[in-house]
Amino acid sequence: MSHNWPLYIIAFAMSLFITLFTTPVAKKLSIKFGAIDYPKDRGIHKKPMPRMGGVAIVFGFMVTVFVLIRFVDEVNYSQFIGLVVGSLIIAVLGMIDDTRNLPARFKLAVQIIAAIIVVISGTRMHIIQLPMNSFLRVFSIPITIIWIVGVTNAVNLIDGMDGLASGVSAIASLCIMILCFITGSEMAVFLSAVLAGSCIGFLPRNFNPAEIFMGDTGSTFLGFVLAVTSIMGVFKGYTILALVVTILCLGLPIFDTLFAIGRRVKNHKPIMQPDRGHMHHRLIDKGFSQKQAAVILYGVSAICGLVAIIIIAKSPPAIIITIIMVVGLSYVIHLFMKRNHNRRR
Repeated sequence: MSHNWPLYIIAFAMSLFITLFTTPVAKKLSIKFGAIDYPKDRGIHKKPMPRMGGVAIVFGFMVTVFVLIRFVDEVNYSQFIGLVVGSLIIAVLGMIDDTRNLPARFKLAVQIIAAIIVVISGTRMHIIQLPMNSFLRVFSIPITIIWIVGVTNAVNLIDGMDGLASGVSAIASLCIMILCFITGSEMAVFLSAVLAGSCIGFLPRNFNPAEIFMGDTGSTFLGFVLAVTSIMGVFKGYTILALVVTILCLGLPIFDTLFAIGRRVKNHKPIMQPDRGHMHHRLIDKGFSQKQAAVILYGVSAICGLVAIIIIAKSPPAIIITIIMVVGLSYVIHLFMKRNHNRRR
């Protein structure tokens, strides 16, 4: 199928500039409503920071989507409405949490409700090929809910350092956009382009030294939209391969979350209890600056996404180019870390 690349470029640029110019407004709103992140023992920043910057991300995404969705040729409006309603619920929940610190169980319950709305709209994961009338197809519902809630919280968990969640989400969005382009889902390509633009538009004021944090408003919204968009675009067939490549695209937040769960279970601590064992914490503790740690993790995220593209791409030139990029990125990261190690010595 043909893709409307001018539309994708316009959507990316529009969401980027809307988010870029509304981030200062989000900063003022954060201060007005008391959404301030104060320094913590396990934290990295040393001064109070406005933490409701995600409002700008949500605004940039929603305005762009509603203005341009009419120009997308193939739109499943039931799925689209499910995404919009569910993501707005997540955004409102995040805004309240950024100002009042809601209980974890309550947040989880609302996230499950938002995921159920998406499922009801017709967006579901089908991992295993099953007969149309098989009662086993019902398992697609809990699998979809677990995926959406899991990715939502995974992105939230990596939001512990300047620019990390916004940069990694931008990379993941672009990788998912390419995968959706390969699978032929125009609506998913469009949504991924808009989300990537929103992330990059927020990054200038969020990269170290940050002026504002995205807070739960932004991190959970990004995770939710990434999860749903990946289902819309990558899981068009019944295949384990779709799951593998999507996990790779979201590799950094997913693997970091799995390691965190394993670490807390091993240490007999509650799964939801925060700690200082995440990848960005470990890099900081090894002597890397926030900027250096962010760049390294951007590279890791990009490598995961490029490997996913290699797996699903059928064009030999594309595979060769992607492999070269993976090897190059890996080498740059290696030199970067070696240089920092030598400086510390």
